[in-house]
Formats: sequence, C-alpha cells, structure tokens
Amino acid sequence: MALRHSRIVERVLTRLKLKQLRLLVAVGKHRNIQNAARELNVSQPAATKMIKDLELDFEVRLFERTNRGVIPTIYGEALIRHGKLIFAQVSNAAQELDDLNEGSSGRVVVGTLLAASPHLLPMAIEEVLRQRPNVAIKVVEGTNEVLMPALRAGEIDLVVGRLPTHRHRSELMQRTLFEEKILPVVGRDHPLVGKTDIGFDDLKQYGWILPPVETTLRRQLDQYFIRQGQYFPPVAVESVSYLTNRALLQSQHFIGLMPAHVAAQDLATGTLERLPWALPFGIGPVGVSYRSEESLSPAGAAFLQALRGVAAAM
Repeated sequence: MALRHSRIVERVLTRLKLKQLRLLVAVGKHRNIQNAARELNVSQPAATKMIKDLELDFEVRLFERTNRGVIPTIYGEALIRHGKLIFAQVSNAAQELDDLNEGSSGRVVVGTLLAASPHLLPMAIEEVLRQRPNVAIKVVEGTNEVLMPALRAGEIDLVVGRLPTHRHRSELMQRTLFEEKILPVVGRDHPLVGKTDIGFDDLKQYGWILPPVETTLRRQLDQYFIRQGQYFPPVAVESVSYLTNRALLQSQHFIGLMPAHVAAQDLATGTLERLPWALPFGIGPVGVSYRSEESLSPAGAAFLQALRGVAAAM
C-alpha cells in the first residue's frame, strides 16, 4: 500500500497539470465532457485523453458514463474536491500577494453564524486590527449548510458560531470556545410578558420564529414539538436574520429562540423580554471550525488566536 502510494505521488508530481484539474472540475460541474471541453477551449478528444491520463496516473476510475451523463465515481468526487481546494488556495495566494502589494497585512475570510455575531466576532476583529492594522477582513454570514462546504473548498478560512453536533466534522478541526444557552424571547408587548409559571400549553396559540431545518437547534425543537402531541405552530417564520427576527418580535406576537448573549443587549434595554419558560434543550457549544492549523495564513492564525482570547475573556 505504501509503495503504491509513493508511486502514484511521484507520478502525479511529475506529470499532473493544472489544466487537467480544471477539466476534472468542469466535467464534475457539467456532467458532460463536451461541455467541459468547450469551457476550457479544448477539443472533446483532447479532453477525453486528459481524463484517461488522470485515471492512469491515479490508478482509479474517475467517471462513469450513464444515460444521465458522465457521473463522478467516489474517486472522482474526492479528486474534484481536492482540485477545488487547490484552485481556492491559488486564488487565496494571489489575493494575499495583491493585498501585501497594496500595503495590507494579509487577508482572512470568516464565516459567521448568528451565535457569533454580536460580541465574539466584532471583538475578535478589533483585536486582530489592533495587532495588524492593515489586514483585510471579509465576513460572510450564513448557515452551516452554506458555510461548511465553502470552508472545505478553501473559500473561507474560519467559521465561527454554534458547532454542529453531528455533521461537517470530517476533514475539519472544530474547537469549542464557550457553551451557549438558548433563551425563549418575545417582544415587550407580547401577552405573555409579566406572567409567571408559563407552560408549553400557554405558548401553543402563538406563532414562532424558527431556525433553519438543517440546524441542530431546529431538530431539537421539532422533536420537542412532536413530543407535545405533534404540535405545529399556527404561524411559522424560518429566519436567521437577527434584524428581521427582532423587528417581527416587536411588531407581532411571535415567540423566538435566541442565544443568550445575542439577546442580552435587547433584554437589558427592555426591547425584548425573556419568557419564564424552562426550555428543555438548547445548551450547546459555540466555537470555530477550520481545515487545519497549517492551512491558515498568518492573518488567519492571528484571527484564530484572537477568537480564543476574546472567548476566554467573555
């Protein structure tokens, strides 16, 4: 096995061309060699030969021809994923050189979930900018289902927020920064404000603002609703936008679930109110995900260190 691995690595290092990888990614995207060849401005016979050369070099079959087109095998999917990562790293290198040429001290792209937005991420950005005033920072907001594939593909350096309990762990490092509690919150004019000893029966008539279906919190909430007699809210809005959720809670009699420190400022000012209902789930880790320590640029490593420092202080 080690001998075969060494043989393939040596062959690939001496023969592999980036154009072959570009073609591989294009075939994976189009599911059609002719369309992929047209995208790269090569003939179909030349494209077919490039694919066959890759298969010979890696000693695996990369694609299967079916009535639905050319479908990647498991080996093809793996090589396409690594190809995308290589191109993302080349793009990142070019961007970092461009930033340095323009006087910036590196570049880092950070994905953020709602739980990281109000305190942790801004404070980490402030710390990084204090150390590296010219660093270029890009923040991308989304859910794990959007951010984690971009992280694996090298389009994002770090993802900060509530860590998924089961999914997205392969090929990624995940570090817990702190444990976060989820609170049930409403607007200050909600009919339940001021009441005590609230049970779930008191909540049933009201609409809910729900987290996305792919999140751990939503799965926990759905399972809880099922246990409450297959309950489904009379009105349900699915949203991860804090500003939207905040406005809806103020204008409608909705019930929302928010990480404690996300809602802290609005609870302190009375803009939102915490319901005295003991949520039977929702404590979970907030942390940072990244590909590896080695994959981080100096700016990315500085950002990771800032996140750890800020979380410890919090």
